[in-house]
Order: sequence, then C-alpha cells, then structure tokens
Amino acid sequence: MREPSFHNTAVPPSYPSPSEEWLPIPLRLDDPADDVPLSRRQVRLRALVLEARRIPLRTRGHGVGWQLLVPAGRYAEAVEELRRYENENRGWPPPPPAPTPLIDNRLSTLWVLIALGVFHDLTLVNIDLLGHHPVPWKELGNAHAGKILDGEWWRLVTALTLHADWQHLLGNLLIGGVFIACLCRDLGSGPAWSLTLASGVLGNLANAWLQSPGHRSVGASTAIFGVVGLLAAISLVRHRHHLRLRRRWPLPVASALALLAMLGAGGDNTDIGAHLFGFLAGLVLGGFAESALERFGRPGTAGNALLALASVGLVVTAWWSALR
Repeated sequence: MREPSFHNTAVPPSYPSPSEEWLPIPLRLDDPADDVPLSRRQVRLRALVLEARRIPLRTRGHGVGWQLLVPAGRYAEAVEELRRYENENRGWPPPPPAPTPLIDNRLSTLWVLIALGVFHDLTLVNIDLLGHHPVPWKELGNAHAGKILDGEWWRLVTALTLHADWQHLLGNLLIGGVFIACLCRDLGSGPAWSLTLASGVLGNLANAWLQSPGHRSVGASTAIFGVVGLLAAISLVRHRHHLRLRRRWPLPVASALALLAMLGAGGDNTDIGAHLFGFLAGLVLGGFAESALERFGRPGTAGNALLALASVGLVVTAWWSALR
C-alpha cells in the first residue's frame, strides 16, 4: 500500500535521529492502545495540525486505512495539540438547519390566480362603473411613469393586475404560479402575498423613477420576478450559518439571475427594467423577511389572515382610487 501523497517531505530543523522510535497516534487520543486505522481524511487533517506546529510525522498503511506516526519524544506534544484542536472545533461545522415545515395552502393560492384570470376577462367587457362609460381599465391602471411620480400611487398596484393579452396572462399564471405556490407553502399565504405585492409595487416605483415620463407598462411579471428574488434571498439567509451551504451562497442568486435572463429579457414589449427592479426588491424584502421569521417565527392564524386581508384591501383601494 502506497503512502498518501499529502505527507510532509521537507525535513524540519528538529528532525529526530534515525534510531529514535516512532509511535502511532491513536484514533481516540485518550486511548494509546487504540489500534483502529485512520481514514485518509483524518490523516490529512491531523497531519496539517502537526505540521503547523513543526512536529515531524510519517504515514504508513495499516489494515484498510492509515497510521500517523510521530517521534516518541514528541508524542505527548502531538497528542496534546490534536486534543486542543478537536476541543476548539467540536461541533463544527454546525448541522444544516432543520427543514421548514411546509404549509398546504394550494387551494387558496389557486383561487387567487383564478381571480387574476377572471379580472382580466372583466377588463375585456364594456362595463359602466362610477361614471365611466365604459371603464378604460388599462388607461386608468397602467404603470404610467409620469403620472405615478405626479401622485397617482394606485398605478403601482393596479398595473400588477392588468395584462396586455391572454398570452401575457397565461405566461404569468403558469410560470409565476409555480414560484408563488412555493413561497406560499414556505411562508404562509398572508406573508407570501403581501411580500409579493410589496416587491411588485417597489419594482414599479423604481422603474417609474428611471424611465421616461411617458413610459407605460402592465402585468404581474414585476411581482413574479419579485417572488424569484424573495425565494433566492430566503434561501441565502436561511443557510448562511452552515459551512457547506454557505460556500454555495451565490447559487440561489445566480439561478434567479439566469431565470431573469431567460424569461424576463426577451421580446419587443418586455419591460426589462420592471422585471429587474421587481427582482431586486424581492431580494431586499426576502432578506428582511427571513431574518424576521427567524426571530419571531411565522405569523399565527390571525396574523396570517390580517396580512392576506391587507393585501386584498390594498388592491381594492388602489382600483377604487383609480376609478374615482
């Protein structure tokens, strides 16, 4: 059996004489008689600790594993260094976080998506309402940048409920529905929909600031890309303490950016700015939301219902303001 290639080849200044006895380091440091072989990883790790203290060492095959040997005159020092290292690193890395129990609210999520589709059909029908004959839904509710900055705040919300055509609507329902369902199962319907709405509103607001005054847009895709940002930030914050997962922290954000590039940056009528700002707003809100959930936990039944009602109330109030 060949010795591992990771053992030291440089001769330390205090290298023992050839006649000095070499003693094996046991797997259990408190039991010198322990003859259990070490794994390759254990030998590598212990060798690094001893080399850092300039303690000479050798490796040799032992059964199905390896032995790590040190000079007899440095044996007690080597064992003490390894014991100190193990005490300082006990419990590291921490175990991965316990999986978050999911909430089965698929029915309520589905009803919201159906309501969005029904409202789109309503906008295609000539309806007389509050002095409008008929109601010009898209004219009153689109995200008109200049009018938003002039004080028509409701457009930040109403634009999220409008769609250019049924293909636009169907794409948002099919693709966005998957992400929103995941978010609702993770956080609960109330927090999930309120954060979704908030990210869409903030995305539309940032887009209005940076676009020309005549810029207009409609669609729930700003909020949907907000959900993508929310999921990425929640995953990043939730796993930040685990060493193995922390090394992969860019992956959720990189995956979300790839999705943004594939789905949110194509087509002549695609509002790239709204998608990008919705995603960025979701990232920020998701970080704060996950930190709050770690500290306070999920809202109870009453809190969840209040957040859900507040989201519905904001949409209704926005359209009431637009129609008036």
